[in-house]
Amino acid sequence: MATLFLPLLLCAQQSGLGRGAAPKIRTVTAFIRMDRQTYREQVADALKMLKAARAEFVDAGYEVETIRITTQPFPEITRGLSAQQALDFFHEYDRLAQKEGFTPDIGAAMMKDSDDPAQANLLAQIIATTETVNGFILVADDTGIHWKAARAAARVIKYLEDHTARSEGNFRFAAGAFPPAIAPFFPVSHTSGAGHQFAIGMESANIAQMAFASAQGGLAAAGDRLAAALESEAAKVESIAHRIEAHSAWKYEGIDLTPVPLKEISIGAAMESLIGGPIGSPGSLSAALVITSAVRKVRVKQAGYSGLMLPVLEDSVLAQRWEAGTINRDSLMSYSSVCSTGLDAIPLPGDVTEHDLENIIADMASLAVKWHKPLSVRMMPVAGKRAGEMTEFGSPYLVNIRIQKVF
Repeated sequence: MATLFLPLLLCAQQSGLGRGAAPKIRTVTAFIRMDRQTYREQVADALKMLKAARAEFVDAGYEVETIRITTQPFPEITRGLSAQQALDFFHEYDRLAQKEGFTPDIGAAMMKDSDDPAQANLLAQIIATTETVNGFILVADDTGIHWKAARAAARVIKYLEDHTARSEGNFRFAAGAFPPAIAPFFPVSHTSGAGHQFAIGMESANIAQMAFASAQGGLAAAGDRLAAALESEAAKVESIAHRIEAHSAWKYEGIDLTPVPLKEISIGAAMESLIGGPIGSPGSLSAALVITSAVRKVRVKQAGYSGLMLPVLEDSVLAQRWEAGTINRDSLMSYSSVCSTGLDAIPLPGDVTEHDLENIIADMASLAVKWHKPLSVRMMPVAGKRAGEMTEFGSPYLVNIRIQKVF
C-alpha cells in the first residue's frame, strides 16, 4: 500500500474496524402491502417482527442501526383520495413512524411513463412535509427509458431543494432504473407482492477494508478474500434471519450485501487500498468490478442491489475525492457499467437547472437500459449554494464538503 494511504487504514483500525470486527446491520426492512383502512394493524404486526429481529441480532453481538417498512407504490394506497387527503394520510403515517422509531418508504410515484405526473408532484410535497418518508420515481425498465418520468423526477429534485431545510429532502428521493422488487436500502424500495416479507441490509464496508488491507496476490486474490470474508459474515446473519422467519412466519427474502459505507467506514478507503492510489486513478473501474463480482459469489440468499454503491456524501473518502475533482459525474457513470453505482448522494450547486437534472437522469437511464441493470440517481442540489461553497447538511449520515461545478 502506498504511504499516502496508510492514514486511511489506521483511521479504520482506530474506529473499531480491526480484524474480526462484525459488520453492522444497517437495516432490517419489512415489506407490506398496505391497506389504508387497516394500516395501523399492519404496521403493528411488522413492528412486532422488526423489534424481535433487532433483539435477536443485538443478542448475537450486532448493532442494528435502523428498522424500516416498505410498501407498494403509494398511488395504489391513496387511490380515490384527493391530493390533500393523501397528504393528510402520509402526515399521519410519518407521525406514527417517528413515534415507533421506523423509517418508511412508500415506493414509486410513477411506475409507467403513462402514469400521471401529478403523482410525482404529490410525492415531492409528501417528502417536503414529513420527516421520515422516502420514495422514488421509476425512470427505466424493460420497456425502455421513461422520458416523462425523468422530467418529473427533475422537478421533484428542484422542489425538494427549495422546500426542505438545507435541501436535505433529496436524501429521501431518487430516480431509479430496473429497481429490485425487494430492496432493504432506501429510497429505491418497493414491493409488488403480497407483503409479509423481510430482508436485511448489511453495513459491510469494513469487511472490504480488511480484505483489501494487503495487496498480496493482486486484484483477483483480493476479490477472493472479500468474497470469503463476506460469506463468513453473511452466513451468520442468514442463520439468525432463518430463526426470525421460523418464529415470526414472516418470509425471509435475503441479504443485500452491498458494502455500504458510513463516513469513516469507507468503501472509498477500501478501493484505494486495493489500487494503491486515489479513486479516479487507473484501476478504479477494475476495483469496482472486483467488488461487484466478489459480492455476487457469496453463497447466501441475496436481495436488493447486492453490488457496489458509491454514495459520495455518505463516505468520507469519496467526499474528499469529489471535492478535489478526482472523481466526478463521468467517472462514476463509467464505474456504473460494472456495478450499481449510478450517481448517489451527489452534492450540486443550487443553480443547477431542471433541464440539466433531467439530462443527467436520462444519461443514467440510458446506461441502465443498455446493460439491463439497476441503477439510480440521488442528487442533492443545495439552495443558495454556489460552486466552491461548503454544504451545511445536518444529517449524521452526510459529510459536508465544498460543492463542485456540475460540468
